[in-house]
Order: sequence, then C-alpha cells, then structure tokens
Amino acid sequence: MKNTPLLEGLHVVDLASFIAGPAAATVLGDFGADVVKVEPPHVGDTYRSLSRVPPNPHVEGINYPWQLDNRNKRSIALNLKSPGARPVLERLVRWADVLVTNFPPRARAKLGLEYDSLASLNPRLIYADVTGFGEAGPDAHLPGFDVTAFWARSGLMDITRQKDVPPAMNVFGSGDHSTAITLFAGIMTALYRREKTGQGARVTASLLAEGAWAAGMWLQAVLAGAKNPRPVDRSDPPNALGNMYRTADDRWIILVFVNEDKQVPGFLKAIGHPEAAENPRYADTPSRRAHATEIAALLDKTFATRPLAKWRELLDAAGLTYGVVQTIEEFAHDPQLLANQVLIPIDDGSTEPHLTIDSPVRLDQEQKVRPGPAPGLGEHTESVLRDLGFDTAGIEELRKAETVV
Repeated sequence: MKNTPLLEGLHVVDLASFIAGPAAATVLGDFGADVVKVEPPHVGDTYRSLSRVPPNPHVEGINYPWQLDNRNKRSIALNLKSPGARPVLERLVRWADVLVTNFPPRARAKLGLEYDSLASLNPRLIYADVTGFGEAGPDAHLPGFDVTAFWARSGLMDITRQKDVPPAMNVFGSGDHSTAITLFAGIMTALYRREKTGQGARVTASLLAEGAWAAGMWLQAVLAGAKNPRPVDRSDPPNALGNMYRTADDRWIILVFVNEDKQVPGFLKAIGHPEAAENPRYADTPSRRAHATEIAALLDKTFATRPLAKWRELLDAAGLTYGVVQTIEEFAHDPQLLANQVLIPIDDGSTEPHLTIDSPVRLDQEQKVRPGPAPGLGEHTESVLRDLGFDTAGIEELRKAETVV
C-alpha cells in the first residue's frame, strides 16, 4: 500500500527569489506539498542564472543550484506589475495554505503583497516572510544576502579569520539554507496553530537573526560581559588539544578531546610520545593550558612526520576524537552521505541517475516525495491557471495582456 505524503493536499505559493524562501518551500514540497513558484516572465527568478556566475563551478547543461532549491515545484510566469495580475494573485492567495515571500517592505507595499492585504482574502493563510535584516530598524529596507546579513554582519566572518589575514567568503547559500530550515519550522508551527485555532498567521525569519543564532555561543558571552573573543591562533592556542595540525601530505587534522585527562595518555602513546605523560607540565588541564604553545609546537613537528592515512589508523586504533578537514570533492563521495540517504537520486528519467541533496528534516514514519526536475520558466502556467478556475478564453486574455507567459 502506497503511503500518502504527509503534506499532500497542502497548497504553497512561492513568491520568493534566490535561496532562503524558495528552499523553505522546497522542504514543504519534499513532504508532498503542491508548490507553485511565481516568477517574472522572460527572466524568471534571478537565481536561475547563479550557476553561470563566477566563482561558481560550471557544469555543462546542469543548473545545479536551481535543481537543488526548486525541485518538485510548478512554475507560473506572472508579471505582478501588470494591472491584470491582481485577479490571478488573489486566486492564488485563496487557493494557498502557505505563501512564501521575500520582497522588501517597499516592494511588498507597491505590489499589494502585505500580510494584512492578503490575509483579508484568506484568513487561514500562513504568510511566511524572510528578510535580510528583519522587519524593523534603519536597515530593514536593505537587500540581504547570506554573505552580507548572515556571514559579515553577524561577526562570523571576522571571528573565523586568522590574525592579519583577510576575511574569507562563506560557501554561497550556507546562511540561506539554515534560514530556510528556520522558516520551514515556523511554517509548520503556524500550521499546528491553525489546527488549534482555525486561524492563519504571519511567520518571519531573517538572515540577521539566523546569524545571531549561529554565532550564539560567543555572542551570548559578549552580552554577558565577556571580552570580545578573537580568532584562534593555532600556533598559540588556548588549548593545544583542540587545535588543527598539518600532516606530512599537506592534510589537516583537528583534535577534539572532551575528556582530556582520560584521553591524553592514550593520545601521547599513539603519537609516539608516551614519555610526555610523565611531564608535570602536561599532567592536568590547567598545566596543559599554561603550556599550550609548547605542546602545539611539539604536535606540529609530530604530525608533520606521517601522512594522513597513517594518522587516521593510529588515532582510530586509540579510540580518539578527531576530524579530518575534507575537500568538497571528498565529501561528495563520503560513504556516510549515501548510508544515511543524505544524497538521493533525482527522478528525471535518466538512465544514469543524478544525485541531489535531501533536505535535513526527517521523520522515520513518513516518506518523502522523490525529487523531480526543477521546473522550466512558466512550464506550468496554463495548468496552474486552470487549477485556479481560469478557462481557455481567460487564459488567452491574460496572455494577450502579457500578464502571463
């Protein structure tokens, strides 16, 4: 017996662009929701062109970011600036259970997309709004991208850089994708509230708030009066056993010892320095902290003597906690991804299946929809309009007015 997807029958209108908002709608679609993506005619969501913009890697014939964040959606090409768009928009709103938007406040007002305006058409509507810098304050009107609002504004860009080294760019979309999961959680919370009250709600999320949450441990410390933390200098670390070391084949290992007093003797034996366990300077945590620079120098020389594979063998045999700094290429072939179905095949009819990344929310008792191809621009315009009650003559009238394509 085929299981019905959890959110089958839930109607979602995706009015957002780029990543955070659309990705939240994608997660809803993963659980079976019918997601209609509204795009401007001719150009579509600008995110469609991101894979062609350096420094993004180029893959011939595959728009990989578009596939990732817009699978299992239907696309309608609708010019929201057209006078004839309002009847289409209003029918979409009445049809929808959830509407996702990321229009800046001024654009929302100009297009009549404010919550109060749309909620009056559908009191059960869940209106999910994602912004760069929040809804209030002097910067609420600014366009927000994860590199600016999440990575740079939050202090994450500064706190992760080494002294006298320029800040590093984050992986594109990293702040967006975490914000998308927050927005998804808010939408599901609002749907639960609707089950209890019968009323819709407005859900908000922002890249700024997500950055504060991501930087929360150190941000909370500063709020409590702590000294502003600085990036760790690995040659002079606060803890040499929570530090990174380079191997003989130019790879990096990071040590993460939680129970140091228990783990240190086995570690020193594994790396060929059992005599260090008798050194009073390394005897306990306070002494190891006081001599962290000295220990780091010793470990630098030690790890530089052998390749990564040998160190993995020795550290694994000793049952020690460490991590390997993998490349993205290595991560793409990490057996843990396949074993846990983090990578899943796209149901596109190809003989050799392409893989995509599953959204990270799982329920053991619920089966997700297999990811299908992301839509072409306006691919489903006619079918969506018919679902909204437009007949052939009405659709043709909208096309003549260039309201839809």
